[in-house]
Amino acid sequence: MSTTRVQPKKGQLPADAGAFAWLRALGPRGRRAFGGAFGGYALDSYDYFTLPLSMVAISAYFSLDNGQTGLLTTVTLVVSAIGGALAGILADRIGRVKALMATVITYAVFTVACGFAPNYETLLVFRALQGLGFGGEWAVGAILVAEYATAKHRGRTLGAVQSAWAVGWGLAVIVYTLVFEFLDPDTAWRVMFWTGALPALLVIYVRRHVSDAPEATARRQASTARGSFAAIFKKDLLKVTLFATLLSTGVQGGYYTLATWVPTYLKTERGLTVVGTGGYLALLISGAFLGYLTGGYLTDRIGRKNNIALFAVLSAVGILCYAKLPEGENGLLLLLGFPLGFCMSAIFSGFGSFLSELYPTAVRGTGQGFTYNSGRAVGAFLPTWVGYMSDSWGVGGALLLGAVGYGLAVVALLGLPETRGKELL
Repeated sequence: MSTTRVQPKKGQLPADAGAFAWLRALGPRGRRAFGGAFGGYALDSYDYFTLPLSMVAISAYFSLDNGQTGLLTTVTLVVSAIGGALAGILADRIGRVKALMATVITYAVFTVACGFAPNYETLLVFRALQGLGFGGEWAVGAILVAEYATAKHRGRTLGAVQSAWAVGWGLAVIVYTLVFEFLDPDTAWRVMFWTGALPALLVIYVRRHVSDAPEATARRQASTARGSFAAIFKKDLLKVTLFATLLSTGVQGGYYTLATWVPTYLKTERGLTVVGTGGYLALLISGAFLGYLTGGYLTDRIGRKNNIALFAVLSAVGILCYAKLPEGENGLLLLLGFPLGFCMSAIFSGFGSFLSELYPTAVRGTGQGFTYNSGRAVGAFLPTWVGYMSDSWGVGGALLLGAVGYGLAVVALLGLPETRGKELL
């Protein structure tokens, strides 16, 4: 094998250097895959946030208490565990791209259907079915891109995919602000769900331009192993599966507690208007976007486990500060939104690379889909718990339960290996 290296021209950066080296290293096919995964995750986020942003209007329309309202989020996340696990198996059996399209179509169809719900029970069912696609998209898209990325840049590459969540969240806030400013709340929440049809455009792009990584596809097809739940619970992978699920439970329990209840907290306990809430969320989301990118960089520099531990501690501290600010300190609340969004998002940047590196190619989809989404399902009970406890503690006080989740994440890291620099096999 030749060891000759092509020298860059004068003034030109080496292929593996510079701020966008991770993007160049993907190659043309990998960059198209990145575009499909990024778009899918952004629209996944958009469709998810149509509910939290509309929760006050939905609660009033159907005369719901906080427990019933929180259940809408919980059922979405619980069913997403099923969807994520099934999508992972599907990705291992039929390929990453086909599974990605299936998840996007599913979450788009049922988000739109939520806008037609005549009663609370129907909305609950449609939201549960939306969770099937919502749960699978990230795991499949992350694996698709991870198998194109180099070991050196995988953390930054997957961190950039994660940043799409903040993009979709920001788009949802913009649409929410416009829709609820100009329409009656009883109509506005339905319109929010109807805009969830946008992902149909992405499916056309993915179908025409995106393909699975050739080398990973060859390894997957050559292996006698096939994606199945039994495979990830065999002796050699059992410990990894259990601790990765616990890690995901803690991080996502903390995250979804905040994502679900902060809009309601700002409105009901801080007395902010629709535009005021949008302004506060703008700083939270800006912090989230930069957090994803920074976390992706750090996970390649300091390691997967150190990155997660650092931001788990900082996120827990942020919740304590955010929820316990005294009345009349809304200006400080605004400023704290940025670091809170930064920390609770930076912790996710290493997830795509970390979970991909914990499993071999033949069962990578199943392992990542199961652990990430089972953790999401168990962690989803925290938003419902917050809903019920808010009746006695207030929403701000109940938000402190999110800090418990981040504590679990730190404990889970003790049972997992460091995988920075690992080649995918």
